[in-house]
Amino acid sequence: MKHDNNSRRRFLGSLATGTAVSSLGIMPQILQAATPINTTLVPDADSWLKKGIKGKHRVVYDGPEPHNAFPIIWTWAFYYTNNQTGADDDDMTGVCVLRHNGIPFAMKDELWAKYNFGEVFKINDNTTEAPAVRNPYYQPKDGDFPLPFIEGIKKLQNRGAMFCVCDLAMTVFSGAVAQAMNMDPEKVKQEWVAGLLPGVQLVPSGVWALGRAQKYGCGYIYAGG
Repeated sequence: MKHDNNSRRRFLGSLATGTAVSSLGIMPQILQAATPINTTLVPDADSWLKKGIKGKHRVVYDGPEPHNAFPIIWTWAFYYTNNQTGADDDDMTGVCVLRHNGIPFAMKDELWAKYNFGEVFKINDNTTEAPAVRNPYYQPKDGDFPLPFIEGIKKLQNRGAMFCVCDLAMTVFSGAVAQAMNMDPEKVKQEWVAGLLPGVQLVPSGVWALGRAQKYGCGYIYAGG
């Protein structure tokens, strides 16, 4: 169905009354409504990890929550501090797995604005203190990070960092948002996948990626709340 202003108001009203998509109370109903879950076939995910992970120093960051952008901050810190001990970027790999409530960091500004990700996932713009209407951490502006020299996703990718996003979470949350906004769940999911940031890999699930990355020599670090 076509998206309209009434649907948007109903959706924002549900956020205000505590029935937000991200609330744990609604998740069992979402999962039941989504059965069977139409996840995306991602046969290239394993080869993406195999080919991308390199060097002596390897770590995978588990990012299930926005947590003030710490999944991205810790990925930057890994590169920054390894450089301080003499390691070149080519001798290390940081993998950042965005899953559960951390998935909006994998998506473009247009989706943040259209689907109110700042409201849905409780992410505020640090400069306005209002819900974010853009992805603050892909190409950050002054004030987005707590320190001005922290690098965003795009620069980290250029240094060899790998970012991936959970398809299972994308399916569940896009379905819930579609239901709240009176839209077609399949079309919303397709739009979210099409709106992933350049270089961000879709993986079957975040936990799958965490397991595979450790199989390929990455140490595990939790970067959630």
